[in-house]
Amino acid sequence: PFELPWPDLTDFPPHGLQRPRADFDNILAQEAVRSGANLVEGANVDAGILDDRTGRITGVTTKDGRSFTAPIVVAADGNSSRLSVSMGLNKRDDRPMGVAVRTYYTSPRTHDDYLESWLELWDGKPHESTLMPGYGWIFGMGDGTSNVGLGVLNTSKSFGQTDYRALLKRWLDNTPEEWGFRDENMVGKVQGAALPMAFNRQPHYGRGLVLVGDAGGMVNPFNGEGIPYAMESAEMAAEAIAEARSRGFGTASAEKAMRAYPERLKAELGGYYRLGTVFVKLIGDPRIMHICTKYGLPRKTLMRFVLKLLANLTDKNDGDAMDRIINALCKAAPSA
Repeated sequence: PFELPWPDLTDFPPHGLQRPRADFDNILAQEAVRSGANLVEGANVDAGILDDRTGRITGVTTKDGRSFTAPIVVAADGNSSRLSVSMGLNKRDDRPMGVAVRTYYTSPRTHDDYLESWLELWDGKPHESTLMPGYGWIFGMGDGTSNVGLGVLNTSKSFGQTDYRALLKRWLDNTPEEWGFRDENMVGKVQGAALPMAFNRQPHYGRGLVLVGDAGGMVNPFNGEGIPYAMESAEMAAEAIAEARSRGFGTASAEKAMRAYPERLKAELGGYYRLGTVFVKLIGDPRIMHICTKYGLPRKTLMRFVLKLLANLTDKNDGDAMDRIINALCKAAPSA
């Protein structure tokens, strides 16, 4: 094992921050309220309201009988995205899918300076079983706990047949006991989630419906990150909606502004995600995964390149040689 500094880029500093998910969600909700949004809690959307003449969505209904109308409706309802499905937008089976499980432990590693990644996940006894296409993580929360979890891709033959909670426990049972990653130190339950990747539901705009985040399959296939891309896509969508509003909702010009949203997504992430789909197919072969970990992990320069690629952290203009190679590959790849 070795330490790799986080890339120091023009757009991003060489460090990160972390917050518990529930806390982070509340921060976003309250910021929206401060900006003028009307927050409705405890309302489960069950269907869209469609214009019978145009087939365009004009609002939503909730399970308790309420209805809300809007010129543009944003589907931010996660992987299953019932709203998208009700509009005939189903998931694409030719895109990768992942599963992640995570929990928190009280741990002396709560103040670790580095996010720790474990690139060797075995579906049985270490070094005597099959390497899984995925990784484990450990990072301190600074509040006495550590966030610990793992993610696995569906390119493995054992995908869907593996008990991922048991896999998490098996991995952690092999970590030093003084780290504290044992059942008696667990805070809360093990949580699991599907990871829809590489734009596995499209189009991202049509008939008045905008897809953002997991609803549009925007998880990074290289590393399983979902929250940053949900945030980025939401920002892009908001800018498109604001432009459409300035042009007058319902006009041809406003529709042109909205169509810029999926075009921008593809321009900024499409090539990178296409490379990611190739990557996950390769590491789905245990033989290739074994070669990568055996011969790649000991080479620090190579791992610096891998870190930049997997984290999607490059300077687009004045980067180093690694940045230029990654950027060129992304531009050359057809959009996902």
